[in-house]
Amino acid sequence: MAQKDQQVYPLAPANVHARSDVESATFQSEELRRKKKIKCFAYIAAFVVFQTIIILVFALTVMRIKTPDVKLGTVTVTTLNVGTAASPSFSMRLIAEVTVKNKNFGHYKFDESTATFSYGGVMVGNALIPEGRAKARKTRRMTIVVDVNSTGLSGNSNLSNEISRGMLTLSSHTKLSGKVTLMKVMKKRKTAEMNCTMTINVASRSIQNLSCE
Repeated sequence: MAQKDQQVYPLAPANVHARSDVESATFQSEELRRKKKIKCFAYIAAFVVFQTIIILVFALTVMRIKTPDVKLGTVTVTTLNVGTAASPSFSMRLIAEVTVKNKNFGHYKFDESTATFSYGGVMVGNALIPEGRAKARKTRRMTIVVDVNSTGLSGNSNLSNEISRGMLTLSSHTKLSGKVTLMKVMKKRKTAEMNCTMTINVASRSIQNLSCE
C-alpha cells in the first residue's frame, strides 16, 4: 500500500542548464559585438574630428594667401653735394637694397616696378625694380641705384632749414604687383606697397634713420 501511495516526480530536463549556457554565451557575444561597434564609431568620430582640425589648420596657414612685405633694407650714400642755406640744393647717388619678404607657402612673382624718392612730396629721383620672383617663405633681395637731386624743387623753405641743420629727409615709395601661386594651381594677385622715410646726415654722408611701413 505504501508503494502505491509513493509519488513519482518527473526529472528536470537535462538540457535546461545547457540551454541557459547557450543563451548566456549568445548574450555575451551580442554585447561584445555592440561594444566593438561603439568603439568603431568612436574611432571614426575621432578620426573625422582630427581630419577636420587638420583641414582647418591647413586652410588657415598653408592655404591662406598673405600680402608680401616690401621694404628698403640698407641705403648707402655714395656721392653727396649740398648747397648753402642761402642757395639750397642737393644731389646724391644712393645704393639701396629692396627686400621682398614672401610669407606664403607658394612663390610670389611680381612685375617690373619703380621705386620713387621724393622730398617734401615732390619726386627727386627714381629707380627701376626689375620683375622677379620671391620663393616660398623666402626673402628676395635686390640692389637698385638711384640718382637724387633737387632740380625739380622750387622755393622750398624747409630745404634751407634742413641744410642749415645738416640733415636731409627723403621719402621713398614702391608698389609691387604680382601673383602668389600655391601648388601650381591656386593663383591670387597681391599688391605689396612700401613707404619709407630716411634722414641723411650731410656731414657724414650716412643714413641716420630709416623707417618703413
